[in-house]
Amino acid sequence: MIAVILILFAGLVSTAVYLWRRQWPEGVLVAVAALALAGLVGNFARPANSAASVTIDSQDEAPEIGDASTIRLTGDGLRAAQWKDLPARPLAWTAPAGEVLRLDFPRRLALGRMFTLTLPHTGRRLQLLAENGQVIAESTTHSVQWLPPVAETMVLKARVLDAAGNVVAQGPVPLEVRGAEPLQVQGRFGSPSFDARILNSLLTNSHAIVDWQVILGKTVTRSETARVPMTRANLLVVDAAYFERLSDSARGALLAQVAAGVPMLVMAANAGEPAFWSRALQLDLKEQPEAKPSGAVLAMASTPYNPPAVASGPWQRVGDRTWSRPWQKGRIVWLGVMDWHRHAISEPQALGLWWQDVLDSAGIRRTEDLVWLEPDEMPLPGQRVEICAQGASGDVTFPQLKQAMAWQRRADKADAVCVAVWPQASGWLNIVARQGAGKMYVFGKDDWPLWQKAQRRDATLRYAARTPVPVVAGTTPWPSWPFALAFVLAMLLLWWRERR
Repeated sequence: MIAVILILFAGLVSTAVYLWRRQWPEGVLVAVAALALAGLVGNFARPANSAASVTIDSQDEAPEIGDASTIRLTGDGLRAAQWKDLPARPLAWTAPAGEVLRLDFPRRLALGRMFTLTLPHTGRRLQLLAENGQVIAESTTHSVQWLPPVAETMVLKARVLDAAGNVVAQGPVPLEVRGAEPLQVQGRFGSPSFDARILNSLLTNSHAIVDWQVILGKTVTRSETARVPMTRANLLVVDAAYFERLSDSARGALLAQVAAGVPMLVMAANAGEPAFWSRALQLDLKEQPEAKPSGAVLAMASTPYNPPAVASGPWQRVGDRTWSRPWQKGRIVWLGVMDWHRHAISEPQALGLWWQDVLDSAGIRRTEDLVWLEPDEMPLPGQRVEICAQGASGDVTFPQLKQAMAWQRRADKADAVCVAVWPQASGWLNIVARQGAGKMYVFGKDDWPLWQKAQRRDATLRYAARTPVPVVAGTTPWPSWPFALAFVLAMLLLWWRERR
């Protein structure tokens, strides 16, 4: 602003000098040049016009902004796929004050895993209904859980109720339950126990491939060979007595398997040499004063020796009386509870879920050739949807759409490939890739309207974050070229008149 004042002051003085000399044209040219130079330096703004901004509505299927420098938006916003088609521009938008819902649930699930539907909203009742309309799970908290009994593709239904029992929202919940690859388990036990027997039953009932050996005496061993050849064990299960009695070479071979990436679970009920565990695995064990059952869901007794409440060194507590430590590429887990076989009859489902958590803490890794990634937002008919997968290559076919296309790399998904399709109808959309087949559920346009609003608002906020320049309402800067042209012309005419 100081530069503008100095320019105008110099122009005023020069104009006064020319007028005092009665050189009227030169005075006018000096005044024009001074004003043009002040406009060029001052960067003045003018009222915004329709060419500088464009207003779009949330209901527009394919919005266009042309050369507009500002976007003004009405409604709940656009979908993420629609925002990706638009260049980054400052956005003037205020989110409506209406209520929205945000649901979270897996579209694909391995058999034996718990299905969890989450609604981050308090004060509501959440119901999960089967395909025949029967309520299979209900909760007044923010989530419901259900254990699928078989592997199948289904479309469940969720219902959100208020305190008076009125339906706030309801809609489909698609779920594809797949049978997982059988777990390959190698079990070695120094003495028989009911816990080991029940664990064998749990693994066998889950279709795991089990290689089991139990030492019954000095010269007697009960062996159970795998029903099919075991390619590579996913898990080693030993009891403490077996590990303590191994020779140094046999123990080294077992730990070499763990170092190669196979986790080992130690059932600690018959541990008898605390000093050995400190030397072999840096595990500091303390004698437990009592073995009374404890636990919120399943009451279990503690083993005679366990690490302290806060294990030192490489060992970390990962659950209720469960500790683990990394061992190169693998992991060793110390299970410090016993007599849990008592719950096999009274609480079989809870016991199975507890064991699933224990196995998860062991870090069991199952590699799959093809992994489908869930879409970022609800697939809708007539709207572009990105389908991404890990481990896919070549072409992918959509029989219902009669389309085949090649997978494409994406900069924002370095470990996956994607394709874009426009589904024509709601329901399951079959996907056939070279490495395997999959399905994607396409929601109806009227399904979960409050959830659709939430996704539009979230996508709009992410777009607004791309252009953090604040929007000045009602103004736009003047272009600089008219001021520069006027200044140059005025100075040339002034020079020409001075040369006459």
